[in-house]
Parts: sequence; C-alpha cells; structure tokens
Amino acid sequence: MMTFTRNTLTTCIITSVVSTTLLAGEPAAVIDSTPYESYVQNDVPAPVTLMPRAGVPDEDVYQYRAAAPQEAAIEEGATRYLETDFLLNRGIETYGFIDVGIGANAWGADWNGPITFNDRAWQGQMNQLYLINERILKEDQLSLGGRVDLLYGTDFLYTVAGGLDTEWNSNRYYGLAMPQLYGEVGTQALNVKFGHFYTLIGYEVVPAIGNFFYTHAYTMQYGEPFTHTGVLATWNPNDQLSIIGGITNGWDNWDVGLPTNQANPFPGSTSNASFLGAVTFSSSDGSQALTLANSSGNEFATASFVNPTSAYVGNRTVTSIVYSNEFTDKLTYVYQSDLGYQAYAGGDIPVYYETQGQQPGSAYWYGVNQYLFYNFTDYLIGGLRLEWFRDNNGTRVQYGLRDGSPEATGFAGNFWAMTWGLNYLVGNNLVIRPELRYDWFSQDLGNAALGVGLPFGKTAGGLGTQSDQFYGGCDIIWQF
Repeated sequence: MMTFTRNTLTTCIITSVVSTTLLAGEPAAVIDSTPYESYVQNDVPAPVTLMPRAGVPDEDVYQYRAAAPQEAAIEEGATRYLETDFLLNRGIETYGFIDVGIGANAWGADWNGPITFNDRAWQGQMNQLYLINERILKEDQLSLGGRVDLLYGTDFLYTVAGGLDTEWNSNRYYGLAMPQLYGEVGTQALNVKFGHFYTLIGYEVVPAIGNFFYTHAYTMQYGEPFTHTGVLATWNPNDQLSIIGGITNGWDNWDVGLPTNQANPFPGSTSNASFLGAVTFSSSDGSQALTLANSSGNEFATASFVNPTSAYVGNRTVTSIVYSNEFTDKLTYVYQSDLGYQAYAGGDIPVYYETQGQQPGSAYWYGVNQYLFYNFTDYLIGGLRLEWFRDNNGTRVQYGLRDGSPEATGFAGNFWAMTWGLNYLVGNNLVIRPELRYDWFSQDLGNAALGVGLPFGKTAGGLGTQSDQFYGGCDIIWQF
C-alpha cells in the first residue's frame, strides 16, 4: 500500500503548474485529430475533438462518447509496449494505462466525504491499473469483434458487478474488476454486442484516461449505473445519427437480477430485463452533438425495516441528456443532466411508512453539470466543472462506500460543486491532472430537524459535521 504525505500532494500540484508554465512556450505538437475513443465508457459517438487517444484506429471512431476535449496529440501517439505482431496480425490490440494519485480535504478528515473514486484523504492511491484486449469490427464487411477490460486498484469497488467481481474480492482497498467482457458481430454501421459492458448513461466514464478531472460529478457517482450485462444493437445510418438499443440485466449486475420473490429476496435471484438505449444527433461539421440515453427496469429498491428478511422491488428509470458544442478550436462547452426515479425506495423516514401499514414512497434524483474546456497550448488544457445534484429523498448520496469509512447516508437536499483543473501532456504517454474542488450542501429542513448528519468534515458518531468541503488532488496517468 502506498503512503503519501501532505507534502506529496502539494509537490504534485506545484510541480505540475510550474512545469506547464515553463513549457508553455514549446513549439506546437503536430495535431492528430484521431480521437482517443478506446478508453471511454460506452458506444455513443463523440461529438467533439477529444483528449489525445494514442494509436486508436480510424475504424473505431463509432465506439466512443465525448470525454476530455483536449485539442492536440503527438503525431505518433503513445507507445504501446504490450503490442505484438502475433496479436496485431489477428486484429487484436492490447494496451492500457496506470493511474496514481492523491487527494485530501481541508478539514483533515481521513475520508473525502461523498467523493468516491479517490475517497481516502492524505493517502496515495493506485486508482487504476487498466488493461484492454480488443478486436475491432471491420468498417464495411461482416466481422467478429470483442473486448475484455481488467481494472485493478482502489477503483475496483465502484465497477464490480453482482455475481461476477463480488465473488473474488475481499480486500477493502485493492481489488480486481472486469467491467467489460463482450463479443460483437456485424460492421461498424450495424452490429450487435452481447456480454458485459459499460453503460450508455451520462457523460463521465469509469476509465481514468477518458475523463478530464480526477474526481467525478455526483450524477456519475450516485445517479447512474456503471455496467450492464445483456445485448445491444447499434445502427449508424450516417455520420450524423446513431441509434443504440437493447435488453440488459439491470444496473451493475452479472447474473443477479430480481429476487425470486419480493418477500424473500436474499437467497436467490432471477433474470431482470431492463431497457437500455441511446440516440445521438451530430452536426454535419462535428462541432455539436446531442445524446439522449435511457435505462428503465425493475430493480431492488430497499430492504424492509419492519421485516428484515423482505424487500421492495420497483421500477428504476434514469434519463440523461448530453449536449456539446465546440465553439472554437480552443473552447468547448458540455452540458449534462440526469433525471432518476426509483419506486419504493423510501428515503426521508422509510420506517414511518411501514409502521403505518404503507409501502415506502418513491425516490427521485436529478442534476445538471456544465463543463468548459480551454486549450491554452497543445500541451496545457484548463477545465471548469460546475454541478448541481439533488438527492430529493436522501436515498443516493453516501458519506463513504468502502468498508471502514463512516458510511453515513440519508442526505436529502442539494449538492453543489465547482471544480477547477489542468491537464498537462508530457511526451506521448504521460498526463498530469491537478485539480481544486469546492463542495457545499444545502440540507432539507425536514432532515435537519430529524438530526440527520452532514456529508463533509470529520465524523462525530459516524456522521459528518460540515456542510461544505475544500478539496485538492492530483493524479498522473501513464499509458502503455
């Protein structure tokens, strides 16, 4: 386990800022417009020029969604040390990256409140050691493809799927997840994918290399699924339209779906059919795009407070909108919003409903994220994220998800956050991402009257004591 000090965090941020200042006058790198699509989370086409993605073939362009819009890439791309002629001759590409970082809050708390992926404060984390093996479909003829992703590190906890990764992980800090394992058949214009894959919902993604910021938005952490298991069909009739739809096994499941019966959910399970789909419209010049995505199906809602051996199951639906506009060669704007619903989730005072002979009420969550990205140079990109997320019934956001963290919940109210960050490209394989973030929480009066704790700061009796938090972090991504 890596151990860093407060000086380590400070040095990481200062070194990055100083080095970007010193090197800002370097000659511009040769721009390669090939996007870096292989690391992203789903199959929605990217509407803007993205963070440089080394060595990605043109025929894979249909496979990605907008991520970090960094303008330039070194012409030859990142060096892929794992590629061999034997695999390349068979159309198989092998590559990956390692992401190491540190983050901390101004309160001196051991945990960074509801921040999930880099949850431990003042301790270095190897968030992701990520490995990909894939065979990309041919552009205009029937072919077979597929992909396997392996993620080892502290981020494993947020990508495990019920009935798969949960079976072999026991360490609370480091573990192994397989967020994607699928095959596909068809062409790039029309194909079918079957297996285990990332979601279509939202804007930010699980692989670190596919995001601009080290931390994540509340919508991504708490309002969206990460993976699905099922079948997806993709149709790209032209460069401006993409349609994806299929049936999955719900949120973050492998073979665990609905309980065998509502009154006895824990001994066994059956398959749970849910819809997953997305439609993307792009402008003819590629500068603008609009993506609508939806997931809907029955999901485990909440355990019964009156009878611990029973639970409630109901519809869970989330709809996301992502709009991007590349205003100039240097300035890009992205808008994202989510609207989520869960039947029988309870929240607020779920015990009250049951003691009165009623079923728990429905829960809602929704939020809006706005991003601005500016290319100062071919090596230095700045980013700003402003977000609002409402956990309407206190069922989504938690203070800590990892064993050993306070794990407090029930924060009904409004979460706000503003994040400033830089991405500095060092050579072909290295990206440094320092960031500063300020979060604040507006608690609903009903929860405050009930004595529900706050989501930030040092804990007292398992609950946070602060309504806001200042956070600083920095990570380094090296591709191989």
